[in-house]
Amino acid sequence: MNIPSLLGDGQGNYRVHVVGNSGTGKVGLKKFFFEVLKSTLSRKSTVSAYIATKLNVPHISLDALFWGPGWAKPSNDEFKDRVSAAITQNSKGWVIDGNGGYRLSGTLNSDHATDVIWLDPPLWFYLPRICWRTLLRLLNMIPTCAEGCNETWGEVLSTKGIIWYCISRHGYYKRKFGEMLARISIEKGGNMRRLNEWDGDLAMWKAGLEEMLRTH
Repeated sequence: MNIPSLLGDGQGNYRVHVVGNSGTGKVGLKKFFFEVLKSTLSRKSTVSAYIATKLNVPHISLDALFWGPGWAKPSNDEFKDRVSAAITQNSKGWVIDGNGGYRLSGTLNSDHATDVIWLDPPLWFYLPRICWRTLLRLLNMIPTCAEGCNETWGEVLSTKGIIWYCISRHGYYKRKFGEMLARISIEKGGNMRRLNEWDGDLAMWKAGLEEMLRTH
């Protein structure tokens, strides 16, 4: 069965949600230091930004929508309003990165997205990226994940920091999205696919997307 890299809605519109643990979907190890610095300076998930550029639709970061200055958290209703406003800004679609939308019933789920992409490399593959980007933020060499959300050395080295969060939540997200994939995978007629960057899935998928867009 020949499955396109993106399904879309059949009318040339694409609503893509990219999920996975923090730090997934950036670059290969051979270009680690240069490319990680380059990608973090953009404040974007590289994969999501790549897709959005190819489709000419907005790239939306759930982190940027969720966090307020000083790590202030919005209410569920406030967050839903922010996400709803973001996804209606372009009739041709959007590309969203982040896991937060899946806890918002009725706002971001598989019914709203035409395509769900789960980036699922092994923890050891992307954890060094997390450490490197965290160091760059602490040294004020790259922007914070959201405006006004600064980190301290104490927070980073504690169980409240992003490094521990990624380590402790890796298994949770793997189970969560694995269960979701079992229900709505492309192979079963759904709209979700899993890409393991370490196995070369991501590179093959990107090549397929380039070919799909050239022939349409």
